[in-house]
Amino acid sequence: MIEIRIHGRGGQGGVTLAKIIATTRFLQGDSVQAFGLYAAERSGAPLQAFCRYDSKPITNRNLIYEPDHVIVLDPTLVGPGIASGLESGGWILINTPQEPAAFAHDFERHGLATVDATQLARRHELGTRSVPIVNTALAGAVGRMLGFPLEHVHAALEHLGFGGGNLAAASEAFECVDLLKTTGSPTVATSETAALSRERSPSFIDGAGGALPGIKTGLWATQRPQRQQMVPPCNHVCPAGNDVQGFLAALARDEVDEALAILLRTTPLPAVCGRVCPAPCMDNCNRIGLDGAVNVRQLERFAGDHGTATVERSSKRHETITIIGSGPAGLTAAYHLARLGYQVTVFEAASEIGGLLRGGIPEFRLPDEVLDREIARVKDLGVAFETSQPVRRNGLFALAQSQDAVLVATGLQELSSLRLGASDADWIDQGIEFLARSHRGKVRVDSESVVIIGGGNTAIDAARSALRLGAAKVRILYRRTRDEMPAIPEEIEEALAEGVEIEFLTQPISVAGNGSQASVHPSAKITCRRMELGEPDDSGRRSPVEIPGSDFDVWCHRMILALGQSPDLTVFPEGTEVRDNGQLLGLLEKPVFAIGDLATRDGTVAGAIGSGRRSAHHIHETLSGELLGSTAQQEAASRRGRVDVWRDEVIHPEAMKLHLFERRRATTGVEIDAAERRMSFDEVHVGLDNASEAKRCLSCGVCNECDACVTYCPEGVLKRVGHDYVFDSSFCKGCAVCA
Repeated sequence: MIEIRIHGRGGQGGVTLAKIIATTRFLQGDSVQAFGLYAAERSGAPLQAFCRYDSKPITNRNLIYEPDHVIVLDPTLVGPGIASGLESGGWILINTPQEPAAFAHDFERHGLATVDATQLARRHELGTRSVPIVNTALAGAVGRMLGFPLEHVHAALEHLGFGGGNLAAASEAFECVDLLKTTGSPTVATSETAALSRERSPSFIDGAGGALPGIKTGLWATQRPQRQQMVPPCNHVCPAGNDVQGFLAALARDEVDEALAILLRTTPLPAVCGRVCPAPCMDNCNRIGLDGAVNVRQLERFAGDHGTATVERSSKRHETITIIGSGPAGLTAAYHLARLGYQVTVFEAASEIGGLLRGGIPEFRLPDEVLDREIARVKDLGVAFETSQPVRRNGLFALAQSQDAVLVATGLQELSSLRLGASDADWIDQGIEFLARSHRGKVRVDSESVVIIGGGNTAIDAARSALRLGAAKVRILYRRTRDEMPAIPEEIEEALAEGVEIEFLTQPISVAGNGSQASVHPSAKITCRRMELGEPDDSGRRSPVEIPGSDFDVWCHRMILALGQSPDLTVFPEGTEVRDNGQLLGLLEKPVFAIGDLATRDGTVAGAIGSGRRSAHHIHETLSGELLGSTAQQEAASRRGRVDVWRDEVIHPEAMKLHLFERRRATTGVEIDAAERRMSFDEVHVGLDNASEAKRCLSCGVCNECDACVTYCPEGVLKRVGHDYVFDSSFCKGCAVCA
C-alpha cells in the first residue's frame, strides 16, 4: 500500500488533489481512499488531506502518520512538520518556483520535486489570481514523480469532470516538474527537527509575571522563520576574493590570529595589500552614508603585521609546476599550488624576488622587510625560487615539455611612450624603470625640475620619489581632471601635501632640448595644449578634447613617462591569444597558462592575487579533476554554521536599518608629517594602534550572532546552538519578532 499526505491551505484544492490521485489509481483497478482533515477549516487555514492506494482491499481508516510521500501545496508550510513520519527515500513534492536543491539540506533522506503550480494555475486561469487552484497542475507533477503515465492522469481528470485548462496545466507540470533524488542521513545537531526534542529557550516574558506559551501551533502558523544571509558588498567587490566581512568580524572579537588565518585562505600577501590596495571594498562600504567607510585597508595591514597563523600543506603530490614571474600573481599561484601539495619552482628575471612589488612600489609605501616577510611565507611551503633567470620563447617550450604545467605571470612589461620624437633621449625616463633604479639607489635628481606625464599610481609614486631624491620642483601633467585620475585618491592627497604640483587638462604635444642637468636652468621644453572633457570613451571616462590655440611650454631637466603598460607576448608562439584562466592551446600537450596582469590587464596587486588563486585552482582541477573554488561567502557560511538560505545577492544600504547604528568616526591611523616624510623613504603610514576600527563593520547581510532574535522571541522557540539558530516550529506562532 502507498500512502500520501498532502499539506495545504483552505481554498487551494488539497482534498480534491487527493481524490484526483486516488481516481488515477482507481481507474487502473486499485483499491483507494481519499479524505481530508477539515477541523475548523477556513480559507487560508492549514489543512491536511490523505490518499491511499493498494492492489488489495484497504481496511485501514486511520489518518496517515507515516506516509510514503508528501505533497505541499503552499511553500510557506515547508518545515520539519511536513516530513514527520515520512519514510526514508520517500518523495516530497513542493509547489514552488525554487529548485529542489534549495531544500536538500533540510530533507537529506528524501527525494525532492518542485514545480511552480501557482504560476501554471494563473496561466490557465484556474481559480483567481489571488487564490489560484493548483491541484490539477500538481496532479500532473505527481504522475511524473510516481511514474503514472500522463494519459492516466488525464483520464482521472476527465472522469471527475475537469477539462480545458486543467488538462493543459497537468500536462505542463508533468513535463516541467524538477526531480532530485537525494541520499544520506539527516544533519545532526543543526537541523530544525532536532529542536523538537530540546528544552525551549527562555523568552523576554520570563520574569515579568508570564510563562512560556504552552499551545502547539504546528502548521497553523501563517509565517515560518528562516535564517537567511546575503553577500556583503566588500566581499563582492574584493579583487583578491577575500572574506572581508569574516576577517573584520574576527578583529572585532580581538582575534587577530583568526583574522590572519581567514585572510591566508585566499591571499599570501595581506600585509602588502594592506598597504597598496586601492581598496574597492571601502568605496563600496555601506557605512559610507552613515559616517564613512570602515578602514578595511589598514585593518588588513594590522592583521598581516600583528597576526600569527600556520598555513597547512596537503600531502605531497608528484606533479611539478613552474611559474615564470614572482610578482603578486606568481607568488599567489605558487602559494596555493604548494598548499595543494604540488612541487613548485618560480623563475624570476630580476636578481630579487617580488617583481613589481619589489621594484615598482617605493619603500615609503611598501618597505622591503614587509615584502620579505610575506615571501618567506611562500618559501616555507617549499616553493623554490630561481632569480636572474629570464625565460624566453625557447625556454618556455623546454619547460612545457619537462613540467606538468607552466604558469606565465610576467605582468605588463611593454611600456607606453608619447612618440613625440625624443623618447630615447637620456633625459626621458619610463616611470617603472625610474622607480626600479630609485629602489636600487641608482638615480639622483638633485635640484632638478622634474615633469611626470600620467595620472596613475606609477605617476604619483614617481613624483613622490623624485621629491625624496632631491628634486627642486615636481609637476604631473595629466590630460583629464582629478576625478578621472586612476591613482589611489589617498596617494594623490599625500603627493599634493608633500609639494607635488598637478597640471590637469594638459596634453604634451612635442618635446625639444637636451634636458641638461649641468645648469640650474631647465633646458628641455615640453609644448603642451589645454584640453576639455568631451564624451566618455570605452573605459567610461570622458575623453579629453584639444582646445585650439591654447598651447604653452613647460621647462624641465627630466621627463618621466607613466602612461601605462601592456603585456609583452614575445615569450609565446606567434598569434597566441591570452585570456584570464585560459590555457594557451596549440603550444604543447602540457597546460600552459597566462595569469595575472599578463592575462587580465587589471593593473592592481589585489587583482593579480585573485587571478593567481583562480589559476592555481584551475591548474589543480585540470591535473587532478578535483573541483575547488568556493567563494568567500560560502567559506564564511561553512565556518559560521548552517544557513537555511544563502542569497547570491549583494545587500545595499537601502535594505538596511542604518538608523539603528551609532555614529562613529573612522580611525585613520598615524602618518608622518608631510614636511618630514619627503626627506626620506621611511614608510609614510605607521598603521593602527589597535583593531577597534573593525567594530565599525556593520556585518552587512551576514548574521553577527548578536542573539537579539533569541532574546526577544516571545515563545522561546528559538535557541542558539554553537553558530546555529534552531527553531522549534511546533510552538512558533509566526509573529516575526525575530525578523
